[in-house]
Amino acid sequence: MTTEATLPSTSASPTARQVWTRARGVVIGAVILLAAAVVIAVIRSGAEHGRLDPRSADPNGSRAVAELLDDQGVSTRLVTTLDEASAAAGPDTTVLVADPDRLTDSQQSRLRATTETSGGRTVLVAPDSPSVSTLAPGVGADPAPSFDSTLAPRCDLPAARRAGTADTGGVRYQVTARAADTCYPSEGLPTLVRVPAAEGGGDTVVLGAPDILYNDRLDDEGNASLALQLLGSRPHLVWYLPSLADASATDTEPRSFFDLLPSGWLWGTLQLFIAAALAALWRARRLGPLVPEKLPVAIRASETVEGRARLYRKANARDRAATALRSTTRTRLAPLVGVPVSRAHSPEALLPALSSHLHGDGQSLHALLFGPPPGDDTALIALTDQLDALEREVRRS
Repeated sequence: MTTEATLPSTSASPTARQVWTRARGVVIGAVILLAAAVVIAVIRSGAEHGRLDPRSADPNGSRAVAELLDDQGVSTRLVTTLDEASAAAGPDTTVLVADPDRLTDSQQSRLRATTETSGGRTVLVAPDSPSVSTLAPGVGADPAPSFDSTLAPRCDLPAARRAGTADTGGVRYQVTARAADTCYPSEGLPTLVRVPAAEGGGDTVVLGAPDILYNDRLDDEGNASLALQLLGSRPHLVWYLPSLADASATDTEPRSFFDLLPSGWLWGTLQLFIAAALAALWRARRLGPLVPEKLPVAIRASETVEGRARLYRKANARDRAATALRSTTRTRLAPLVGVPVSRAHSPEALLPALSSHLHGDGQSLHALLFGPPPGDDTALIALTDQLDALEREVRRS
């Protein structure tokens, strides 16, 4: 009974362990990024809980302001829909919009049409582009925010002068509206703007930052005084927290793809492009010529041959394969027939020596060792067999 010996595999396909070794760095990095994203999301979700909610006692809540207003006889009513806010607007009411940027274009237009002629006060908390232009015509948001959070009033608005310095630094505004009061400037642009209504005696107050309404910031600087004066000028306060569940938030107007993208996508894309360009320059940089190194492990000749053969076959490079086979054969034959290796690739030196050694036809030897590349795989295999036969015959002779 005979058994056949199992030859070691020379396949170039990577094993599962090799795949894991190569990819584990990327996998570990992805896991770390995912874990960091989850942690940041949890932290931010906790920080945003109850933000600007008059019922919340969290640091970013506004329960303290509501209670102080109640002590002064100002009633506070929380609403979450545009219909409720519009119905409550009136000459004896202040409507505070806690997050104007969350309103859709149609909601902003409806709210502006209601409050413009109501005769009351509208307070917009940190509106940015383009909501501020709709809710407060003649006021536009500057792209660069204020670097200072605590600012001096520097205006004639009585409420600001009595409050003194306050934490209004945030969004800065460019004002073109007539008779507007501009207060708490930062680098020449105000962070609090009061625009009187054209009729009805009402006004719109644009506040660049929500800090003066937070529970944990109310006792800093003149925040409490400014907040109570801005929100307590009328006996009733409607605290409008826009909600995505509001039926009026459904926008029936057609919107383009760019309307659905969040604000700042253009700058984000530009930053990614610059980062990619810098990475390409870094990877393409060359400090000098390539330095050859010894392989850290020994590779069997069969694996090298098989790997190169697969590359040639994949590229359909029969000409290069034939050239490599003929060159190697000439290099081995030259010393056997007395020709220096340096002249092994010269037909004038190698072919006469081979012909005299084998007493063969020099023309056929020239076609075999220096001829044109084979036209197909069958001809390439035949060439390989003929080169092997020629080398065996020279060695025997």
